[in-house]
Amino acid sequence: MAMETSVYQINKGINKSIEFKGLKAQYIWYLGSGIVALLILFAVMYLIGIPSLICVAVIAVAGTIVVMKTYGMSKKYGEYGMMKMLAGKQVPKVVKISDRGIFLLKNDESDGKQANKRKQGIDR
Repeated sequence: MAMETSVYQINKGINKSIEFKGLKAQYIWYLGSGIVALLILFAVMYLIGIPSLICVAVIAVAGTIVVMKTYGMSKKYGEYGMMKMLAGKQVPKVVKISDRGIFLLKNDESDGKQANKRKQGIDR
């Protein structure tokens, strides 16, 4: 009886981020959110009573802008670039300290024995 060999396919993209038609990672969600928002906008415009041709034209223009901006951000920032840029904007440019107490407290903690003596009021 001949043994049959099993053929298994290996997924080589295990740790890679997801990509859909050139969009990487979170930009897929941004595009999806934009499309849902445009769908809601179309429904609201139609229910208000705006003629359907005008609704379609506005949504087509806005949809084109959403797709172009999303692909542009994906290409410009990549997978993590936009998150890094937004995090970089939150870092303060200058740190000002007007009290030396922070540095003195650090020195006291590093001098374990002397700090305890000072707390107890014992000099040497």
